[in-house]
Amino acid sequence: MEIRRSLPQDIWELLHCLKMRSKYAILLVFVISLVIIEKENNFISRVSDKLKQSPQALAEANGTEMSPAPAENGSLASLQELDAAFSQLRSHLYNITLQLAGDGDPGPRRHILLMATTRTGSSFVGEFFNQQGSIFYLFEPLWHVEKTVTFLPGGASAVGSALVYRDVLKQLLLCDLYILENFISPAPEGHLTPFLFRRGSSRSLCEEPVCTPSAKKVFEKYYCKTRRCGPLNITLAAEACRRKQHVALKTVRIRQLEFLQPLVEDPRLDLRIIQLVRDPRAVLASRMVAFSGKYETWKKWASEGEAPLREEEVQRLRGNCESIRVSAELGLRRPGWLRGRYMLVRYEDVARAPLQKAREMYRFAGLPLTPQVEEWIGKNTQAPHDGNGVYSTCKNSSEQFDKWRFSMPFKLAQVVQDACAPAMRLFGYKLAGSPAALANRSFSLLEEAQPAWVT
Repeated sequence: MEIRRSLPQDIWELLHCLKMRSKYAILLVFVISLVIIEKENNFISRVSDKLKQSPQALAEANGTEMSPAPAENGSLASLQELDAAFSQLRSHLYNITLQLAGDGDPGPRRHILLMATTRTGSSFVGEFFNQQGSIFYLFEPLWHVEKTVTFLPGGASAVGSALVYRDVLKQLLLCDLYILENFISPAPEGHLTPFLFRRGSSRSLCEEPVCTPSAKKVFEKYYCKTRRCGPLNITLAAEACRRKQHVALKTVRIRQLEFLQPLVEDPRLDLRIIQLVRDPRAVLASRMVAFSGKYETWKKWASEGEAPLREEEVQRLRGNCESIRVSAELGLRRPGWLRGRYMLVRYEDVARAPLQKAREMYRFAGLPLTPQVEEWIGKNTQAPHDGNGVYSTCKNSSEQFDKWRFSMPFKLAQVVQDACAPAMRLFGYKLAGSPAALANRSFSLLEEAQPAWVT
């Protein structure tokens, strides 16, 4: 059994070794080719220069009389074309050699975790990484864990859920996607499943070779948006993850930053954590629309005001804000294990200057921002109208991020401000003292972001 278990790892190491040797062999061939071409090109250039001399000069050099020559020399034209072709080939080989030698090398493998809560704009911000071709991006894979394993809020059960989430997250960052087979329902058969949550939100799962030919009469609950693919082959997905240079994952199911310390210190990972926050008043307003059934009590109280809000509802809101605040304060304290690994980002800042914040997040992650990401941001943040549906990532971001304040009843905002005041002060969200202040467009509810938020 031990031999059988170790065999795949040995094979993987052998393939990795052969891959590295092949890379350097190709590099050596290109360098040698470049030297040979350079010499040939110099020779051809010298011959071409000789032919370009005047007939008189050539005659004097050869000690012969000058004879009439045609205006257009066919041999000279051929040599000039050959000279140009060699120059182009030399330039092309030089660029390839630089890339293989490390110039333009994306650098070490990075692991990015976008850590947020529901309705904070995490799907939108996650697209900043999903659109980068060298990143293997997963959208909310821990959803399956939450739906399969039942945890009670608070106490030892909350700690247990955090540990399970953390351990699954570690395996996913290491491209062990088979861990999800323990939580997907119904269970995959032969590593095939049409039930991976929001598969279409991860480009890496909808491109070749992961996108296999579609299968007839197979119901796919979660399918790719832009092309027809067969059921997800988890083996192919894991291989694609290993082939990509970097891995990114977004989740709204991990809130306790301290539980991630073993991942940050794992030598196999180079983890960068981006914690995304949003004004809790805006979060509540968005949740009341997206999860209408869960917020019937809030809506009835806000519209009718007859029955008071249940204390457990307010306590749940306060607990959510406190868990976010505690994690952010830990990150901003800059403990040794987290130094250079944590960044706090406000959704409102992303909405107002998406390209600038994208550059900051990529710089923090140690990755180059590609033209494809810039193009996606331009197309999806300047739409004349917001995209349809509460889960749309197509927005006029600079105009929509604070629309909630013009429709939220002031008494509802007051409840949020009372429950979440410590977190709001930490993140720079101003409290509104009156209905007029809440709905006043000239009154900003945002303090300037603190530079220390990148730690």
